[in-house]
Amino acid sequence: MATDVHQHIWPPEFLALLRSRTAPPRLDGWTLHLPGEPPYAVDPADHDIAARTRLARADGLDLALVSLSSPLGIEYLPPAEAAPLLTAFHDGALDLPAPFGVWASACLSAPEPDTEALRRELARGCVGLQLPATALLDAAGWDRCAPLLDVAAEHDKPLFVHPGPAPAAQPTAPAWWPALVPYVQQLHASWFAFRAFGRPRHPDLRVCFAALAGLAPLHGERLVARGGGRDRGRVDYRAFYETSSYGTRAVDALVRAVGIDVVVSGSDRPYAAPVLPDLGADAAVHALRHANPARLLGPTKGARP
Repeated sequence: MATDVHQHIWPPEFLALLRSRTAPPRLDGWTLHLPGEPPYAVDPADHDIAARTRLARADGLDLALVSLSSPLGIEYLPPAEAAPLLTAFHDGALDLPAPFGVWASACLSAPEPDTEALRRELARGCVGLQLPATALLDAAGWDRCAPLLDVAAEHDKPLFVHPGPAPAAQPTAPAWWPALVPYVQQLHASWFAFRAFGRPRHPDLRVCFAALAGLAPLHGERLVARGGGRDRGRVDYRAFYETSSYGTRAVDALVRAVGIDVVVSGSDRPYAAPVLPDLGADAAVHALRHANPARLLGPTKGARP
């Protein structure tokens, strides 16, 4: 199956709830207001289900996985505010036509993670769990999210690590600042925290980092130089990297660091268009779009290809 592991669509009821809010995250018509970013003019066509279905078909996709937009910060809202939004998203996304599939999201503001809610969404057909990178920046974050990750592991489902909310930027910062600075920093930090704390706690969990994990794996030589271990050449075949917003040069560099078997195709539509990197062989594109996503989604128990 030709697969894009990273897209976003906001179903109608979810849109309606965002418009009913008086504090961020909220929609004023089609203008999105977030605490850490400038107002963003949403294109209605981006969330037109019929139009997006046609676009996915035109992209040649058999499966396009949509997820909650974690930079909205919904996972961090008080439970009474987060629950209706999460329900509306899951209900609407699970009702999308083919070729769409859904990542599940979870409220992170309650004293204890709601593992039963995650079990329910996985049982309803969600392909795995998405968490914001901001929830996984250190040992405490991986420990707090461990009950959710245990549920994913019990169901043999993967984790998708997506950028979370951006901190308030300076008024003079350009519009692209959140996507290029805090988003990348979050992914970079969460990957190193995964290596240090997440993988030892969850040895069999399949994990996929958005946007090539902020290119964190390219720092392997520095990791060795600074005492981070001498296993730089060993590939974790349960840790995957999706390609959104990157092209041939970045993908080629990451392949040289971790191998092609753990790189998967993702676009981040509607915020970026899909890019198929030129890696010199049709087999490489087949790996990114077909073979590698199939192993990520399982059930494979993370087996080495």
